[in-house]
Amino acid sequence: MSSLSAEIECVPGRLHQTATRITFLISGIALAAWAPLVPYAKARVDVGDGVFGLLLLCLGAGSILSMPLAGPMVSRAGYRRVIIPSALLGFAMLPLLASVSSLPWLIVALFLFGGGIGALDVAMNMQAIVVERASGRSLMSGFHGLFSLGAIIGAASMTGLLWLGVTPLMAASCVVGIVLIGLFLAAPGLLSDTGQQGGPVFAVPHGIVLVIGLVCFVSFLSEGAMLDWTAIFFVDHLDVDVSRAGLGFAAFSVTMTLGRLTGDRFVARFGGGRVVAAGGLVAACGIVLLTFAPNWLFGLLGCALVGAGCSNIVPVMFTRAGQQTAMPEHLAVPAVATLGYIGVLMGPATIGFLSELMGLGMAFLALAGLLLAVSGASRFLQG
Repeated sequence: MSSLSAEIECVPGRLHQTATRITFLISGIALAAWAPLVPYAKARVDVGDGVFGLLLLCLGAGSILSMPLAGPMVSRAGYRRVIIPSALLGFAMLPLLASVSSLPWLIVALFLFGGGIGALDVAMNMQAIVVERASGRSLMSGFHGLFSLGAIIGAASMTGLLWLGVTPLMAASCVVGIVLIGLFLAAPGLLSDTGQQGGPVFAVPHGIVLVIGLVCFVSFLSEGAMLDWTAIFFVDHLDVDVSRAGLGFAAFSVTMTLGRLTGDRFVARFGGGRVVAAGGLVAACGIVLLTFAPNWLFGLLGCALVGAGCSNIVPVMFTRAGQQTAMPEHLAVPAVATLGYIGVLMGPATIGFLSELMGLGMAFLALAGLLLAVSGASRFLQG
């Protein structure tokens, strides 16, 4: 690359913003497309719930191992050379996940799917930080909103295809075709040069980066808890029929998506710190309302408040990771992403453990306490 072209690309414009939006969208589509395939995969390998639960950890293991490596890879090779191969690796696994009946091959496919999507997550967030910084305005919530929208599209489209009688392999192939078109459209706007020098492969988060990572951990832990436990709470505590138990998470997902798609204007007007403070408080109030809900309508409102409150916490944290100076950006962003993803993995198990000790309602209240701590921690995250 000539010095002139490198200089031009150091100031990302609309092309790069559009590419970043497309990348977030197709990442959400690909990740969520796996969810409707889960029961088919379980039936093919014919194992019990306990064994299959352990298999699902392979996806998380792949992500956690790839995320810390993705940042240094970006700093050495550029965003495009990490985003495209990572996306292709993750997307290529979907047809395998939809068709393999061999236990070892399913383990490999889950691990590589998690590794590809995890590295893609870090690299696209690093590009998002650069693009947002160059624009001079808040864009991160909108980027993450498109990921959430993509997740809805991916889950709905895969479910619709399967409902119409399309085989899992054909349905997965259709989704892969869509995301590959998106990747092709995004490729010209993916930055190829970071302007950074290579550094260590991994660094332990410290200082403000540790605070940012812990805030993401709590927010993602809340998302994991909403995903896996709201349906059970609605059935066991609010006497909702099992066929309607998913309404709680649906309400959470809708307000999460809407909150992110509209969040940039609130961040621009009030500042990221105030948005995080208000978000943590609103989410905590939503948890409390859900816990003490007299009926399912109040429970639904509680879930909606949790989604709205959590919606902009993580986007603001990624922006802050790009602003801090305690750690190089290519190490800070993977550290934050990894801590957050550990929260997703630990959320269901943590709530389950606390539920065994003191009941599901009290476990939710403990989560509300953590969200209040996030609200209080926002004063350290100004800037």
